[in-house]
Amino acid sequence: MTIKDLLKLSQKETKHIIGLMSGTSLDGIDAVLIRVKGNSTKTEIKQLGFATYPFPAKMKEMMLRNVEYKGGNVTEICKLNFLISHAYVRAIKKLCTKLNFAINKVDLVGSHGQTVHHLPKPESDFGFRTGSTMQIGDPAVIAKLTGITTIGDFRTGDVALGGEGAPLVPYFDYIMFSSDKVNRGLLNIGGISNITILKKGGKAKNVFGFDTGPGNMLIDSLMRKYFNKEYDKDSRIAFKGKINGNLLKKLIGTDIFLKQKPPKSSGREYFGKYFLPDILNEFNTIPREDFISTVTEYTAYSVHYNYKKFIEKRIKINELFVSGGGAHNPMIMMSLQRYFGDMIKVKKVGLLGIDSDAKEAICFAVLANETLSGNPANIPLVTGAIRETILGKICLP
Repeated sequence: MTIKDLLKLSQKETKHIIGLMSGTSLDGIDAVLIRVKGNSTKTEIKQLGFATYPFPAKMKEMMLRNVEYKGGNVTEICKLNFLISHAYVRAIKKLCTKLNFAINKVDLVGSHGQTVHHLPKPESDFGFRTGSTMQIGDPAVIAKLTGITTIGDFRTGDVALGGEGAPLVPYFDYIMFSSDKVNRGLLNIGGISNITILKKGGKAKNVFGFDTGPGNMLIDSLMRKYFNKEYDKDSRIAFKGKINGNLLKKLIGTDIFLKQKPPKSSGREYFGKYFLPDILNEFNTIPREDFISTVTEYTAYSVHYNYKKFIEKRIKINELFVSGGGAHNPMIMMSLQRYFGDMIKVKKVGLLGIDSDAKEAICFAVLANETLSGNPANIPLVTGAIRETILGKICLP
C-alpha cells in the first residue's frame, strides 16, 4: 500500500473495520467486524459479527506475570509484543472465517493492544518530566501478517501531551450515545470500571469521564485464588456469601484511588496483586464466599461514590447504561441500582443498540476510523491532556 492508497482509504465513505480489544482482565481477545459510514457525529455503524477468542493458557500465565506491578521481564515482554500480535491475527482470521467474510475486504483494523503498564502521572527522571504507558501487540505486525492497514497505540499521544491516556471510550460514547432529552451515564465494567457522562444536547467539550476503580479485577483474582475459577459466573459465589461490613470499610479506607480527583485512570499497577494481600491476612477468618460478595459490592460502591463526589454536582444523570463483563454480574447490577436509587434507571447498553460485550472492541474500530479521518479523539476534560489530538499510529501492510 502507498500513501496515495491510504488517502483513498481515508476518503472512502463506507468501510469494513475490525476492532480488537484485550483488557486488564485478560479474558481473551474481543474481535468485532463492523460496517462504518461517515465519521465524527455522523458516524453510522452496523455490527456484522463478534467473538471472543481466549489466549492460550500458558501464554496467559506469561501475560499475567508481566502486567503485574514490579513483575515485568524484558525478555518476555519483547516476545509477548509479537506473540500477542500473532494471537490478534489468528482472531481476525477466525472471525472472518466464522462470518464467511473475505479478509481482503476488510479495510482497516483498530487494535487497543494489551496494556502491560500504565504510569500516566508525570514523574521527574534524568532531567525530564513525563508520564508513560505501554500497550504491546504491535500493530505493525498485525498489518504485515494480514495485509490490512492497522491503527494501534491510541493512548500514547494523549500521555505525551500530559493526559492520562485513558479512558478513551468517552469520545466514542459521545458520538454514538448523546441525547438531546436526557443526561446519560455510560459505565463500562471490565477489569477496571470507567464512566462517561453525557450532558443532554452537549458538545464534545462537555463530556466528562474517568476510571472509577476496580471492575471485575478484584473479583476475578479472588475467584482464581480461592475457587480456581476465572470469574464468578452469574454471581453464584457472591450470592452464597454475605457482605462483611468491616471488610467493606477496610477496602474503602485502603483505596487511595477512590478519593483521587479526576482526571484519573488505573489498572493492575494499583489494583493488581499488591492491593489485596494485607487485607486478606487481616480478614483471614471470614468465609471465602464473603470475600467475593464484599469485593463485588465494593465494585458497585466505588462507582457510586465517584458519581456522588465528582459528578452529581456538575451533572445529574437520568439513566446509567452498563457494558462489559460486569453487565453480566447480577449482584453488581443489583447493587448499582440500589445505590443509584429509583430516580436513575440502571440498564444494559444493549438497549441503545450496541452489543454490551462488543462495545469496547467496536470503540477501537471507530477510533481507528476517526484517526484515518483526521479527527482528534481524546477529550482534554476527560484525560487532562493540554489539547485535543489525533490518536494512534497508522501501520501499512
